[in-house]
Amino acid sequence: MWDDQDFEQLARETNEAERPAAPSLKARLYTALIREQQASGPLEALTETRENGRGLCVFEHLVTIAPMNSLQPVFYCQVCHARVLAERLDRPPIWWPHCPYAHFH
Repeated sequence: MWDDQDFEQLARETNEAERPAAPSLKARLYTALIREQQASGPLEALTETRENGRGLCVFEHLVTIAPMNSLQPVFYCQVCHARVLAERLDRPPIWWPHCPYAHFH
């Protein structure tokens, strides 16, 4: 039977525990987590997100100023090219503020 000391020894012996995850893996995990959250219930509305102190990316901001009041809270990143780049490249050319995928690299 394994105990905590065995796992600590195993962690010391491997360098994999010290290596950070690849940015593209982080992006894919973020997408999967948000989609899982979306499947369990509605996401927070963009106006609520902004009121709670989180900045909106360029595309989310455009949705908030567009004259479409009937939009349901959805995962807008699913149609954004930044998500596609971040999930496939470890150094994607994403530079705009408040994009969650820009923070992974």
